[in-house]
Amino acid sequence: MPYLLRVQLPDVPGSLGRVATAIGEAGGDIEAIEIVEHSSDGTAVDDVLLETAQGVMPDSLVSVCNALDGVKVLWISRYGAGGNLFLDLEAVEQLTASPASALDELVDLLPVTFRADWALRARRADSGVVILHSTSAAPEVVDGEVDWFPLERPTRLDVPEDWSRWTSTLVAGAPLGDDRDKDEIVVFGRRGGPEILDSELARLAHLAALAVSIAKAG
Repeated sequence: MPYLLRVQLPDVPGSLGRVATAIGEAGGDIEAIEIVEHSSDGTAVDDVLLETAQGVMPDSLVSVCNALDGVKVLWISRYGAGGNLFLDLEAVEQLTASPASALDELVDLLPVTFRADWALRARRADSGVVILHSTSAAPEVVDGEVDWFPLERPTRLDVPEDWSRWTSTLVAGAPLGDDRDKDEIVVFGRRGGPEILDSELARLAHLAALAVSIAKAG
C-alpha cells in the first residue's frame, strides 16, 4: 500500500537515516524522499513516499517515527498507486516543452507537484471571475464568492462559507501578473492536509513566475 508521510526532524546529519531505518523496521519500503523545508529553528520537513508490506498499518509507521528523538509525523495519507514525488525541476522541464500552453500546463502540474487535489487559473474581469483553465476536480469559482483579488503575493487563501463541501480544504494562490496586473491568479487546493508551508508558497511563486516567463518567450 502506498503512503505519503510528511515528517519533521532535526536538520542534522543522520536524522533522515534514523527515520529511514525506523520505517524499514516497521515494514515500510521507501520509494522517494523530497526535502520540503529547512526551518530557522534547526528542523527540516521531508515528504517520504513509501510502500508497506501486507498487514502493516500506517499507525505503526507513525509510532516508530514519533518515538525517535526530535522527530514528529505531521501527516500521513494514502497515495495514488504508481504515484511519485514530482520535483519542481521536472515541472519546469515540462513547461518549457510547450511554451504556448505553459500557463495551462502549470495548472495541470500543480496537483502532483504539491500533492494537492485540484488547481485552477482564474482572472477577475468586469463580468466577474473567469476560469481560464482548471483540473477536473476543481470547484466552480463564482464572482462574489471568493475574496481572492487582487492577489499581490503568494498566500494561503480562505475558503468561502458557501463552499460547504470544501470546508476542510487548504487553498493557496499566487499572482500570474506583474505589478500592474494582479487580477490573474493560479490556485491549488489540498483537502484535509497537510498544512501549506511557507516554503511551498515560495515554490508556488517561483513556478508561477517561470511559467509566465516561458509563456512570454514562446
